[in-house]
Amino acid sequence: MPIKIDYELYKKKIDALDCCVIIPTYNNEQTLAIVINSVLKFTEQIIVVNDGATDQTSEILKDFSNLNIISYTPNKGKGIALRTGIKIAQEKGYHYAITIDSDGQHFADDIPVFIDKIEQEPDSLLIGARNLNQENMPKKNTFGNKFSNFWFMLFTGINLPDTQSGYRLYPISKMKGMRFFTSKYEFEIEVSVKAAWRGIKVLPVCINVFYAEPEKRISHFRPGKDFTRISLLNTYLFFPAMFWHKPFRLIKMLNVKNIKRVIKKYFLDANESITRKSIGVAFGVFMGIIPIWGFQFLTALIVAHFLKLNKAIVGLAAQISIPPMIPLLLYGSLKTGQILLGREVSETISTDTLTLETIKQLIQEYLFSGKVLLHFYEYLLGSMVFAAIMALLFGTITYISLKLAGGRILKPANKN
Repeated sequence: MPIKIDYELYKKKIDALDCCVIIPTYNNEQTLAIVINSVLKFTEQIIVVNDGATDQTSEILKDFSNLNIISYTPNKGKGIALRTGIKIAQEKGYHYAITIDSDGQHFADDIPVFIDKIEQEPDSLLIGARNLNQENMPKKNTFGNKFSNFWFMLFTGINLPDTQSGYRLYPISKMKGMRFFTSKYEFEIEVSVKAAWRGIKVLPVCINVFYAEPEKRISHFRPGKDFTRISLLNTYLFFPAMFWHKPFRLIKMLNVKNIKRVIKKYFLDANESITRKSIGVAFGVFMGIIPIWGFQFLTALIVAHFLKLNKAIVGLAAQISIPPMIPLLLYGSLKTGQILLGREVSETISTDTLTLETIKQLIQEYLFSGKVLLHFYEYLLGSMVFAAIMALLFGTITYISLKLAGGRILKPANKN
C-alpha cells in the first residue's frame, strides 16, 4: 500500500530549507509536463533549464510561465544545463537544490526522502541510489555505474552504491567558488568528487526509478562518446587525487587523537599476530617507495588482498610517499643507486638544501646534460634497494615496538 504523503508539510519544509528544484531538459516532450506537475505538488520554487530542445519543449513550457525558465540554443549538454541551473539558484540565494531528470525515470514522490535525510545531515550532498538489479535496467548502466563507483571510491575514499544517478540534493550555498569544466553527463561525477574534496559529506538515499521497455525508452546518453568522456575525466581527476587530495588529507588526519585511534584499531588488534602486522608495515613502506608514482597505493592494496595482509596497515604504511617526504625518498633512492654503482653523489643536491625545487633543478640538470638515462638507471636501481632497506627498517621497528607494548595483549585470540 502506497505511503500517503503530506504535501503541505513538505512544502513548508522545502521553504524553510531554502530549497529549489532544478529540472534540466532536452527533447523530453512526452514526459516534461508530467515531471513538472509532479514536482509542483511539493514546491513552486522550480528552475527549468531548456538545453536547446528542438521538439515541442518551448511550447510546453509556455503553460508554466510562473516558473523560472532558462532557455538557450544550441544544445550544450546536461552538465552545462545543471551548471546553469545551480548558478541561477545560487544567485537567487537558495541554500539547497534538488535536481531531477525530465525523462520520467525519477519520481517526485521521492522528494521527501531527500528532505528527511538533509534534516538529519545538513549541508550534505545526497545522491539517489537506484536499484540496479530491477527489471528493464539497461546492462550498460550497471557496468558504467560499477566502473564509476570504483573510481569515485579511489578518488575520495567514499563507497557509494550509485554515483551516476541524476536525482540529487546539492548544498549549493557550500559549493560557491567551485570550478567545473565538464559539460555532459560526466559533470555529475566531477561535482561529486570535488564536493567530497571540499569536505562536503556525500551520502546515498534510496529512491525508486522507472525504466520503460527498450523500444519505448528515450535516452540521450551516447555509450561510446559519453563513456570515453567519463574515462578522460577519471584520468584528469586521478593526478590531483593521488598527488594532492589523498596526501594532504592524510597529513590533516595526523593528529594525536587519530593516531591513537589507528594504533588501537589496527596495530593493537589481538586477532592478528605481531609478525603479520610488521610484514604489513614493511610491505606498505616498500610499495610506497618503489618508482610507480601514482599507482603505489592502489597496487599495494591489490597485492595485499592476494597476500591476505591487513589492507589498512599496508595502505597507511604506503603513504610514506606524501609530498613532504618525496624529496627525501628521491634523494635516498638516487644516493643508494650511485653508491651501488660506485659513483659520486651529485653536488647539485644535499640534505641541507633538500626541497622539491632542488629536486626539480636536479632533474633539469640531468635532462639538459644528456645524463638522463644514466641517472635514471641509478635512481631505478637505488629506489628498489632503498625501498627494501626502509621496509626492513620500519618492519623491524614495528615488531620491536609492538613487542615492547605488551606481547601478551597482542597475541592472537584463542579461536577455540
